[in-house]
Amino acid sequence: MKEDFLHYIWQNKKFDFSNLKTTQGESLTLVNVGSCLQQEGPDFFNAQLIIGNQKWAGNVEIHLKSSDWYLHNHEKDVNYDSVILHVVWEHDTDIYRKNNSTIPVLELKKLVSQEEISKYNTLLTPKSWIFCEKDIASISEVVFTSWQERLFFERLENKSIPFEMLLKQNHSDWEATLFCMLAKNFGLNINGQSFLDIAKSISFSIIKKESFEVENLEALFFGIGQMLNDDKQDTYLIDLQQRWQFLKHKHQIEVSHITPVQFFKLRPDNFPTIRLAQLAMLYHSKQTLFVELILAKTKEEIYAIFNNATSDYWINHYNFDSQSINKVKKISHSFIDLIIINTLIPLKFLYARANGKDTIEELIDLIQMVKSEKNSTVEKFAFFKIKSKNAFESQALLQLKNEYCNNKKCLQCEIGLTLLKK
Repeated sequence: MKEDFLHYIWQNKKFDFSNLKTTQGESLTLVNVGSCLQQEGPDFFNAQLIIGNQKWAGNVEIHLKSSDWYLHNHEKDVNYDSVILHVVWEHDTDIYRKNNSTIPVLELKKLVSQEEISKYNTLLTPKSWIFCEKDIASISEVVFTSWQERLFFERLENKSIPFEMLLKQNHSDWEATLFCMLAKNFGLNINGQSFLDIAKSISFSIIKKESFEVENLEALFFGIGQMLNDDKQDTYLIDLQQRWQFLKHKHQIEVSHITPVQFFKLRPDNFPTIRLAQLAMLYHSKQTLFVELILAKTKEEIYAIFNNATSDYWINHYNFDSQSINKVKKISHSFIDLIIINTLIPLKFLYARANGKDTIEELIDLIQMVKSEKNSTVEKFAFFKIKSKNAFESQALLQLKNEYCNNKKCLQCEIGLTLLKK
């Protein structure tokens, strides 16, 4: 038995409430069970009850045992002074207010049917992957679609947190914040932190000043990333080394600790040299990148904005002083899709909110144009007949698995609640 089950029982009146009495023997009538706001303080706010002949309005606290009140130190917290009813599974001790009056208690143990307990235990019986895996496909499309939208925006809120932190660090400079988050996502999982360190180590005003020469941007990125330290007879490397020393002195750049970039386990097209060279060309060719991305409403418009490759040197190089077969290393559509999901959607969401605009439908339309992500979580849901058609749905499934299934929050999940109510 867990408290979240008691919350569900109370909120949905899944118990015999026809002839309620408190443990003190007073009659109890439920006018309104209150609202669960999931914030500090009592579990349910603004409940309305009739105890004896007295009507009460206030808050309700729920515990497995009455003594949990003292275990959680509620007697020392003024937020609990307004509790008018203590709902427990098992009553084991009286609880007193500061004026020494007893807080009325409702014990649920004898009021909940065995059928409700059985449904709860069945739902939370361990399965091979998630608790509801045998029944999730039976959930109606109406319920599932509504829940997907909430899951998507929960995940979007979480993704926006790093943006907000960076925006604050950048003194509300949106262009600088975009640069940092683009850099991080160009680095993917392996080099994301390294690329973010590089971006945060240089003022975006310098990027704007030097963006008219792509070699200068490469020199800055590679120099700060400590990738120009090799002593090789490569004329392009030597040129970037000289540019880096000049720019470092010109802009008084102080390089702090940078997480070393990694090449191990990466395909050549994802080498940090190539991704940084692509980022340099992007900022060289798009002087108004932030504005263009904010105004872009379709996947095709965004593909066009990112339709660039690298400087000529990298056509036949993946590393300095090591030639390879000629290949124009353009940013692929699949890579841009990741940028849309992890950078542009959170950026647009946060920017619209900061400017008091509602772009929810626009964001949903955009992310529904993007292909579903391919990962083990999405594939496993497909195995249980929950298939993802686009990135909107795959993002919702990731939120469902990571925040609800993994944390056993079945009674805070619309799927779990729907199965219990059947």
